[in-house]
Amino acid sequence: MASNPACLFCRIIKREIPAKILFETEHSLAFLDIGPLTEGHALVIPKHHAQKFHELPDSAMTDLLPIAKKVALAIGAENYNILQNNGRIAHQEVDHVHFHVIPKPNKEEGLVMEWNAKQANPDKLEELKKKYLKL
Repeated sequence: MASNPACLFCRIIKREIPAKILFETEHSLAFLDIGPLTEGHALVIPKHHAQKFHELPDSAMTDLLPIAKKVALAIGAENYNILQNNGRIAHQEVDHVHFHVIPKPNKEEGLVMEWNAKQANPDKLEELKKKYLKL
């Protein structure tokens, strides 16, 4: 399992830095965020160090979303966001894959964002579909 001694989250996994741990498995760890957007804001991380989601081996992500679900149920939030950012311009602050589980108790608290949707061009969507079907 990859680890980075300079990584804040790797140090939490190794218990070198204290955290309010909510749930742990062989592959993942969930704990309360120390800079929460709202009460109950938690993080779910893989124990395998990877900066970005696409760099994480499939075997290291098997229980990330099931744990995020358990956290959402445990905090009792009727409305919540599950957020995962990759790279600085995408608002990733810690260079270790992590999922935020952010309760949304009202319009003012929790994750506040603006979704600037654009009108899609059907021909361009078809072109992109053909390009991306290589998966």
